[in-house]
Amino acid sequence: MDMDTTDFQPTMAFAVHDHEVPAIEIRVNFGVFAGRHATLAEIDRLSAWLLDEVGEVSIISEERHEIDAHVEASVHQVRIEVSRDRAGAPAGHAALEARILERTEYWARLCVSERHAEISDDLS
Repeated sequence: MDMDTTDFQPTMAFAVHDHEVPAIEIRVNFGVFAGRHATLAEIDRLSAWLLDEVGEVSIISEERHEIDAHVEASVHQVRIEVSRDRAGAPAGHAALEARILERTEYWARLCVSERHAEISDDLS
């Protein structure tokens, strides 16, 4: 069978209707304090610090834009998500969240202290 590859149009955008809300979600306003994006090495370090707590974690590094008719804001954010099956019993979620939050806060402060970009650095 001969396929005409010129007709193939991959889907680039798609709607998500079946999104499972994570049991734990932590957001880090990384760009506000670091003045830059988190590097892949920094994300790898964070994941190593979290894996012994949860075994599996999603770390999303994103440029977030909030826009309306009068204002536009953009910030680099790191989001940590732990699924319900990895978070254990709901009664233990608060304690697990506190441990993850403590490690994440330490990670963010270390990243900022090791390498901080001044806003004026982007202008030169």
